[in-house]
Amino acid sequence: MRALDRKLWRDLFLMKGQVLTISLVVACGVAAFVASLATYDSLAWTQQNYYRSSRFADVFAGAKRAPRSLLDRIAAIPGVAEAEGRVVEDVTLDVPGAAEPLVGRLIGLPESGTPRLNRLYLRLGRLPDPARPNEVAVSEGFAAAHKLKPGDRLSAVLNGRWQAFDVVGVVLSPEYIFALRGGVPLPDDRRFGVLWLSQSGLAAAFSMEGAFNDVVLRLAPGAIEAQVIDRLDRLLEGYGGLGAYGRSEQLSNRFINDELNEQEVMAGTIPVIFLGVAVFLLNVVLTRIIGMQREQIGALKAVGYGNLAVGLHYLKLVLSIVMVGALLGVALGAGFGRLMTASYTLFFRFPALSFRLDPWLILAALSVSALSATAGAAAALWRVVSLSPAEALRPPSPPVFGRSRLERLGLLSGLSPRARMIARNIARRPWRAGATVFGIALALPVLVVALFWQDALDYMVDVQFAAAERNDAVVAFAQPLSLAAARELARLPGVLQVEAWRGVPVRLTAAHHRYRTAIIGLPEGGGLRRLLEADLSEVPMPAEGMLLTDRLAERLGVGLGDKLQLDVLEGERVRREVVVVGLVNDMLGLSAYMDIAALNRLLGEGETISAAALKIDPLAAGAIYARLKLLPQVATVTIKRASIQTFKETTAKFILVFSGILTAFAVVIAVGIVYNNARIALSERSWELASLRVLGFTRGEVSRLLLGELALEILIAIPLGMALGYLFVRSLLKLYDTEMFRIPLVIEARTFAWAALAVLASALMSALIVRHRIDHLDLVGVLKTRE
Repeated sequence: MRALDRKLWRDLFLMKGQVLTISLVVACGVAAFVASLATYDSLAWTQQNYYRSSRFADVFAGAKRAPRSLLDRIAAIPGVAEAEGRVVEDVTLDVPGAAEPLVGRLIGLPESGTPRLNRLYLRLGRLPDPARPNEVAVSEGFAAAHKLKPGDRLSAVLNGRWQAFDVVGVVLSPEYIFALRGGVPLPDDRRFGVLWLSQSGLAAAFSMEGAFNDVVLRLAPGAIEAQVIDRLDRLLEGYGGLGAYGRSEQLSNRFINDELNEQEVMAGTIPVIFLGVAVFLLNVVLTRIIGMQREQIGALKAVGYGNLAVGLHYLKLVLSIVMVGALLGVALGAGFGRLMTASYTLFFRFPALSFRLDPWLILAALSVSALSATAGAAAALWRVVSLSPAEALRPPSPPVFGRSRLERLGLLSGLSPRARMIARNIARRPWRAGATVFGIALALPVLVVALFWQDALDYMVDVQFAAAERNDAVVAFAQPLSLAAARELARLPGVLQVEAWRGVPVRLTAAHHRYRTAIIGLPEGGGLRRLLEADLSEVPMPAEGMLLTDRLAERLGVGLGDKLQLDVLEGERVRREVVVVGLVNDMLGLSAYMDIAALNRLLGEGETISAAALKIDPLAAGAIYARLKLLPQVATVTIKRASIQTFKETTAKFILVFSGILTAFAVVIAVGIVYNNARIALSERSWELASLRVLGFTRGEVSRLLLGELALEILIAIPLGMALGYLFVRSLLKLYDTEMFRIPLVIEARTFAWAALAVLASALMSALIVRHRIDHLDLVGVLKTRE
């Protein structure tokens, strides 16, 4: 073994504490990189494979009632490879053991029993027999939530009549990987289920014989989606077409793509923060190690080792530390990636969602680590190469002692001698102290980024479900009704307040931007649905014009006073121009709002409503929900308490898993930074400390000098780190915004407090280790320094 290699192993052994902590910091960065990218790759690969094997449609459209003969003309549209029409209806379900009204989406199966597009994946049992209209297959999420299996029974209201069904199968569909229904931005497998049954039986129940109200298309290679959608809209226009849209706007696919985009953002931000901290730490550590090994470097060069050999020796030192961390990080990343991928099964229903770790990702992680380490150590390595033997063998010039600027200003006059010694040492090495402060401060942003998610989620629930939505339930009707329907609901025993709403599916267009959403008509002065600004002040409902959520306005590229083209996607399919008169700050979904009277005038309707918000006596809730099940005009009932529970069980749970992983990484980084700074400070000042011990200072007095300096640096670093944490979170959320929900920039004092406590705990642990080393200093060995 070469002499320099033996020296390398000895250095690594002597620095084993620092090697371990730096390696762990690197491991955290690599683990975050591997976990996030591998999770993204696993999701994307699974999605693409499932879409391909299930022949997932490219274009979707609804209509009120179109003849099946129209399908031939649709299939003849240039660019269409295949078209399939079907009957789709939303109904109220009754499942044994469920006290609340449930929403079911019934989808007709063709006479062959298997759809050509959006093929079903059979999980249990079999598909319904087309000749038996009372058989259904149930979506897996709904079946799991209610413990349904083949042989069980459930009931549904079909066009005002209850009908019993036999469950014969449990299936998956590419349309409902993320089981959303329009108007509800969160999945709820317990209260929303998809059922497939005989098309002929479903058509007969809803007077749709020889007709369809939903069509899906597969496009030929090279087809232009926009042109196909335009021609499809023209064909369906006379049949109550609801506006065709591409796969990118399909609800389930849109949410999955949002999650994929978030994974990309996470892979491009969180690992960068961790690796940046590791690079900074490596630079500080190596610079100080080289400073302490000046004489060794000079001796090596004096006996004939060239600049390249000595420089490579220290580069090997850096790469050895980093590669240990990188290999550990790959293993940790694989484990955390599996955990994150598995957590998606809470709301993503794939036939199989398996974790993939491609070899290229491992190679990329190791390469990024090596390059980052080399870049971080470049300045220190240059010092090694540029040192001449004569200069290196000469001890560095001692610092100039005297009254510091702080003392000349009289700011240290009231301090004890020990405190003045601490202040003088910091003042004489301001750049070194600044680097230490900044390094410790970097631990806090990582902790804040990991911990703030709980604050944001709590705030979202408080604002969206308490301050904005003050109802207990929202009843949606099967079709628009007169205002008398709201008065009937108000007469139900236990209903305290009723507020009539009008929801209309629309397509909003501004220049080349367009978006499908719903306009919600609210009564002026209504109190069950408040519209809020960012500061939570209420936005009054204008008599005319439209209010948009600020994110929808940003997506459409419009502001106050701008005009929008509005295409109504139901009824008469009217087209109007409306003016944007205000913005609101909804955290869930992208919606538009109007005064209900103004919306009815815009549609040319009378006092028409499509939903009603209810305030309910809690003691009467069960009886009210049972009564709502029996009302034939009630299509769906959304219960706020259930929405909150669903939010916490799905989105919140996943985010908390993610934040838990980040918290573990952040604590490791905090320990690594604080310990290394304390350990390096001890190595640099061991001669001074030993001298003080010889002069009569006790172990405690010597320890307080060194640790007092570290404590002062930590006290300065904590507020700086809090400010950096706020900036990090703000920057992250600008990239993390999705269509489904917005994570608010809310960081509670408790989060900053926990982050600061983690740093202080790291400091305490490091102080105990350093104190132990100070107590066991070899005074004779340390003081044997050649002058």
